[in-house]
Amino acid sequence: MENNTSKMLGTTICAIRKNGKTAIAGDGQVTLSNTIMKGNAKKVRRIYNDKVVIGFAGSVADAFSLSERFEEMLNKFSGNLMRSAVELAQLWRTDKILRQLQAMMIVADSELLLIISGNGDVIEPQDEICAIGSGGNFAYAAAKALNENTEFTSKEIAYKALKIASEICIYTNSNIIVEEI
Repeated sequence: MENNTSKMLGTTICAIRKNGKTAIAGDGQVTLSNTIMKGNAKKVRRIYNDKVVIGFAGSVADAFSLSERFEEMLNKFSGNLMRSAVELAQLWRTDKILRQLQAMMIVADSELLLIISGNGDVIEPQDEICAIGSGGNFAYAAAKALNENTEFTSKEIAYKALKIASEICIYTNSNIIVEEI
């Protein structure tokens, strides 16, 4: 099997910050090439004494490694989300081994929502909505429309956006976990 098809991939994460609450939703599907290997993976979780929520998409093993490194950064920088994200992005981009990891993360605390990528990007979404993974564009469009045209809460929008993405993207399922902070 070729290397690019032999990785287990976790797919869609969507986040929205609205009225002082941030919700991050993720589906449960893990695929290996064209096969669903698992349908109930937990790709959204609380870390740092439940003060930070993270969601990841991409290679599952890579994402777990990055999640652990990110939590180390949070501990090192006393929970400063931006500083921890920037330090992780710099390490990710420059470290010979980490540079090979293929994943993205959305991270949030009570004040900030960020996307972290392996290219060294730390992005604060302009409209406080973001999504990553194979169904990310579908989830982002749905979240944006729901936010602009309904009175749903951040948690409701994140869930419904993932549900819509699961009906369109074959790499996203409807086993959805939402964490709100």
